[in-house]
Amino acid sequence: MKVAFYTLGCKVNAYETEAVMESFLKKGHEIVDFDQFSDVYIINSCMVTNAGEKKSKQVIRRPIQLNKDAIVIVMGCLSQLKAGEMLEIEGVKIVIGTKNRDSLVDYLENYLTHKVPLNLVSPLEKAESYDALSINDFHTHKRAFLKIQDGCNNFCTYCIIPYTRGRIRSKTKDVIIKEVEQLVAHGHIEVVLTGIHTGGYGEDLKDYSFSQLLKDLETIEGLKRIRISSIEITEIDDEILEVIKNSKKIVHHLHVPLQGGTDKILKKMNRKYTTSEYLKMIKKIKTEIPDVALTTDFIVGFPGETDEDF
Repeated sequence: MKVAFYTLGCKVNAYETEAVMESFLKKGHEIVDFDQFSDVYIINSCMVTNAGEKKSKQVIRRPIQLNKDAIVIVMGCLSQLKAGEMLEIEGVKIVIGTKNRDSLVDYLENYLTHKVPLNLVSPLEKAESYDALSINDFHTHKRAFLKIQDGCNNFCTYCIIPYTRGRIRSKTKDVIIKEVEQLVAHGHIEVVLTGIHTGGYGEDLKDYSFSQLLKDLETIEGLKRIRISSIEITEIDDEILEVIKNSKKIVHHLHVPLQGGTDKILKKMNRKYTTSEYLKMIKKIKTEIPDVALTTDFIVGFPGETDEDF
């Protein structure tokens, strides 16, 4: 069958689409562009913002215009919380959330046999295990995204992601190392470590941390560059700075979200630091790694923010 994919949202979604795509290729399906005629259209949805949700719904409605008999499958964050609404959209036959995507090929075969729409979304448990998605190649980028963890325990007041992704759970070291070795073998000399809460990697593991993972990745032959997609200020410690400073492969760029400019707003956001704590760590980073490039995120117009706060 011809299968088309469309990814909305973050690097984690991009990775997960690649993993699902690989599972379809292994079963002999043909991958085609999303704007072409296809038997199956798979949309990896997003709802981190209103715009993301709106765009997802627009994309979900497009396949039926290309093929009135198309099988539309929706997965990802939007479907995790709004499965029923997704199934009401014309053409949608299978809805799956943010787990069990490794079995999506089998679910499609089930639908083809029984012709009964499938709602495969189930609640995320506190002790949810890490999913079985993995990749050997990255077809859409030369720079490969590598998901190392899922979930978030922070519950910032503006963010819905802990409810769509669950609590922090980390991929095991052996699986990560094997994936990177396979990516290198397929010509990907640079990987971007990503996750819902990348710096939280290892919080659920015994005796293994993010800094230890960085050290182990450093030893992989053929891997030239390692990027950290994002890391919270509260997760940067002396050991991580030492690893980055001494590394010959880790790119000297850190994306460290701030989100709000005053302690009042940070508290309303349920962020886990003050402005002074943030600035103190930024100064330390610059001292330890003088050539580091730093980027950040701000939310402007957070409820209760005054002109003075801004």
